[in-house]
Amino acid sequence: MRWLLIVLTVSAFLAGCDKPAAKPQERPPAQVTVQTIVPRDIPVSFTYVGQTESTHQVQIRARVDGFLEQRVYTEGSLVKAGDVMFKQDPKPFQASLDAAKGALGEQQARLQVATDNLARVKPLTALKALSQKDLDDATGSQQSAAAAVYAAKANVQQAQLNLGYTTITAPVTGLSSYAQVQDGAYVSGANSLLTYVAQIDSLWVNFSVSENEMLRFRTQKDAGVLSVPDQKDFVVQVILSDGSIFPHEGRITFTNADYNVKTGTFLLRATVPNPDYTLRPGQFVQVRLAGAVRRNAILIPQEAVLQGAKGHFVMLVGKDDTVAPRPVEVGPWQGNDWFITGGLAAGDVVVTDGVSRLAPGARVKIVATAPAAAAPTPAPTDAKPTAPRPPPGVLHGPTTPAPGSAPVASADDAKK
Repeated sequence: MRWLLIVLTVSAFLAGCDKPAAKPQERPPAQVTVQTIVPRDIPVSFTYVGQTESTHQVQIRARVDGFLEQRVYTEGSLVKAGDVMFKQDPKPFQASLDAAKGALGEQQARLQVATDNLARVKPLTALKALSQKDLDDATGSQQSAAAAVYAAKANVQQAQLNLGYTTITAPVTGLSSYAQVQDGAYVSGANSLLTYVAQIDSLWVNFSVSENEMLRFRTQKDAGVLSVPDQKDFVVQVILSDGSIFPHEGRITFTNADYNVKTGTFLLRATVPNPDYTLRPGQFVQVRLAGAVRRNAILIPQEAVLQGAKGHFVMLVGKDDTVAPRPVEVGPWQGNDWFITGGLAAGDVVVTDGVSRLAPGARVKIVATAPAAAAPTPAPTDAKPTAPRPPPGVLHGPTTPAPGSAPVASADDAKK
């Protein structure tokens, strides 16, 4: 029996050696979406944080001391130029006007007497009936009376002005503020400020540009990379706090000549029409400047860009349908896309979807070709932004990826 078991075991071993070894199964090519690089001119915009300001804000002050009798306007309402806003007690000023008119009448009567006396003295002096001194005295009295009449007229005019100042009107059409002095209070120089009116049919939007960004614009313009219009030709769009775009566009109308050493920025101001009074002074908004163009720019989706220990890279598809990493230099974001400033050329085929699953040398199957990334069109007035908003003063995004915007991997990790 032992001999029989040994024979059967050897036979089974020899039979197993005659079977060929199983071949490892080849992995199917990964399905990817690609984009063929086509450099072209792409409109770009710049976004900053700004604050609205009234183009004409007027303080409403009492010009004369007295008791405030009535607040006529409704606080916070729109007032038109010439509308009555406050009334002061006019009775003391009316009395002063009456007294001034009485003094004027008295001086006019004295002037009439002096004039008549001079008219009598002149012929008598010519006949040698009166001396030259009598003529000089009569002339002086008439001129003194005439000067007193002028002074009395000025007093009457001043009294009329003071009486008119008791009715306080709006000098411009605009939005009124709250009353800072209540009815019945005594108004003097210490508390003469009653309220203010802000003109808002058009508004200023103030924003700042950093010195580094100004220098970068100048360098890119001189190199022919960026085409920038004249300052007045920039189209200014205002983005509200909810992400909607204000329907009226403005223009840059002022650039401060001084450099702000405290903030390291230059102040710019845009004037924006506000016919519906939607914007109010003091609002914080975002300012988007449109009109610049990047020449021969390359724009690819953010998810196509990976980041490794040595920097950013993309996966290129070769003629044999295998992928290889290509280091690239990245620029700013635009929407969900990324400007590539170096490393890619026209005709390169970049993997845009499924790139995180690839290793260098892996075979791929192109299932779709993504269209070339285009500059985003302005959103409707009530639209919400679909991408994270870039920080102030950045050309539609920072130069480093935002969290979760692109897979972080390296070529060495892909080999594993």
